[in-house]
Formats: sequence, structure tokens, C-alpha cells
Amino acid sequence: MRRILLWPSLLLLAGCSAFTGKDNADPPSELVELQAEIRIETLWDEGLEGSEETLLKLTPVISDGVLYIAEPSGEVIALDPETGDQYWSVDTDSPLSGGPGVGDGLLALGTLEAELILLNVQDGAERWRQRVSSEVLSTPAIKGGRVVCRTTDGGVTAYATDTGEKRWSYDRSVPVLTLRGDSSPLISDSQVLAGFAGGKLVGLSLDAGLVTWEVAISTPQGRTELERVVDIDADPKLVEGTLYVTAFQGEVAAVSESSGVVLWRRKISSHAGLDASWRQLFITDDADHVWSLDATNGATLWQQKALHARRLSAPAMLEDYLVVGDFEGYLHWLSQEDGRQLARVKIGSDAIRLKPLVSGDIVYVLDEGGTLSALRAHPIEAETE
Repeated sequence: MRRILLWPSLLLLAGCSAFTGKDNADPPSELVELQAEIRIETLWDEGLEGSEETLLKLTPVISDGVLYIAEPSGEVIALDPETGDQYWSVDTDSPLSGGPGVGDGLLALGTLEAELILLNVQDGAERWRQRVSSEVLSTPAIKGGRVVCRTTDGGVTAYATDTGEKRWSYDRSVPVLTLRGDSSPLISDSQVLAGFAGGKLVGLSLDAGLVTWEVAISTPQGRTELERVVDIDADPKLVEGTLYVTAFQGEVAAVSESSGVVLWRRKISSHAGLDASWRQLFITDDADHVWSLDATNGATLWQQKALHARRLSAPAMLEDYLVVGDFEGYLHWLSQEDGRQLARVKIGSDAIRLKPLVSGDIVYVLDEGGTLSALRAHPIEAETE
């Protein structure tokens, strides 16, 4: 059966009441003048290659004091996260679409041409590349001598990091209609955690790919195929043995990592994603409202609606702040305590779709035009004393 891929941003702006049960053609909220409570310092910015393909998951990552970034045309670059200076760059000669994943001294990347590529972190030298079953629109995971790749045809496959030999494969049927994109697999201890179209979350043994548990985060409902789309498209977040996950047109849930038992769930739809600590969970919903939930029971702590329909990224936690990007290139800084707007800064004219990357007290933001920026917040009160 032929699979039809849907672009969530287009669907949400189409105003199709049969799809969501409400009119989503609302214009984006206008930004009002803001009395900033913090000052945002731009430490550096770098012009990289942008992408016409808006749903590539080429997310920057930091490991052992090095920032790695992949460009759609195939370039992989290692940078100094403090200065933006380049350590090395290599050209993979392939259209990259997922990654880089990092672990065990290696970088893993997926391509639109159904390849998995493994590089050394020291200099970007290619270790090996393997043909996979379909294109890769998620970040591969590396741990324990395995690299685990999620493909758009519903497959999860593990390869040996030293030889590239396939160790196991788990395949799941894909609905006729599904969002374009996939959540990235996680490796925790000896288990692979993966979310799928159709709302299922699965735990697999890392050594053999056997199912350890399976749970439905959301169940398809409705009369039409469009109404029944409940994909787990955003990356899950693992915090101290609890996995937080959300489904488009479905629910947000807390799941036990070891058993797959659902600890709590809430009816909140999201394809952008979330961030979490042991105390709070933050999520951008499909109306572009930002929520704070109690991580222990899912109760609402606050909801910020001022950025309605601004096509927000997933939120990222940074000290006492929450940062989220929008479709006009603004990065918004919110208070984790009550959600009030503290500051905003314009990165560029292109959308910020990827979740910002946080390391220490610095946030790294990559927009669709290819501008990579490093920023730090300073309390204004502390500067005036």
C-alpha cells in the first residue's frame, strides 16, 4: 500500500475543520513591544548552508567540547562551541537528512538516498556506509558498539559500529497517511526506545532487537484517514527513568522506561516537541501555545498563548529560562516559573524550526537559512546593581 506523507505545518494552516475539529487558519499573533527583563548577548554566528527541504532533522550536537553540524548537501563540520572556529570539515557526497548522532567516538548520519554513514569524530574520516531500507529523517543513536537507525518505512535497524554489519532489524507497518518525519530512537542502557506512526511506543533489546514492551501513546480515532493520523513525530525525552513523549493529534504521556507502563497522559497534540526535567515538562502544542506541566502527574502549571500560530519550535530549557523559535526568525525567552515573556531576539529572516541546543549557559540556534548562532542571557537587574 502506497504511503502518503503529510507536511504538518501545511495541514495546520489549511483551516481544515474535518482534520482537527477546529479552524486552524488563524493568523499568527503579532509581536507586541516587550520590556525585556534579560539581555541577550550573541557570542558568535556562522553562515552555513540552508535547506529548501523544511523537514530535515539536521540538528547540531555537542560532545566532549566539540559542536558538530551537518549540511543538506553533505558537508559535516566540527566547530569550537565557544568561538565558532572550525576544527575540520568533510564532504560525504550525499544529501544528508538526519543527524549527526554522536557516541563511542563516532558520528552517524542518514541520507535522503537511504544510506547510513559513520564518521570518526577526530577528523571526520569515514568509517563505513551502509544501504538502509528507506530515507532517514531522524537522528541515529550510537551506544554499546551499535548504531541504531530509524527509517521512514517504519524500520529500526542496528549495525555494528566496527564493521557496519547488520545485527538486527525491527519492522512495523506504516499507515497510509502519515506525517513526513520520524522521531529519533533513544538508546538507554541495553534498550532501544522508538516511537512510530500510529501512536505506538516500543522498547527493543539493544543486543537482539526483541520487543521488551509496547504501549499505545495515542489511538487513532475518527472516520477519515486524516482524522486518524496520530504519529509520534517529535523526539522523546528521557529523564531519570521516565520517558516523556507526545503524538500529533494525540496525547502527551509519561512512560516508565523499564516496563512501558503509562504513568500519566494528557490530551495535548504536538508535532514540534517537548523538553523536560524531573520537575517540569514543557511542550509546544499544535496551536503554538507553550505549556508547562507537572512532570509527576501532568497537571497544568501554566500556558502561554501569546505566540499563537507563530509556528514554534520545540522549547528548550536553559537555566531558569525556556527558549523557543518561530517562523519569522525570532527566538523567544520565557520564564520557566510562569511562562511570561522575558526577551526576544531576531536571529535572521528565516524560520527557526529545529529545537534549540543548550549546553551550559549557551543556547545554539540554527535557522532554515543556515545561520547558526550562539547566545547567552544576562539578568538586567544584576548588571545595574
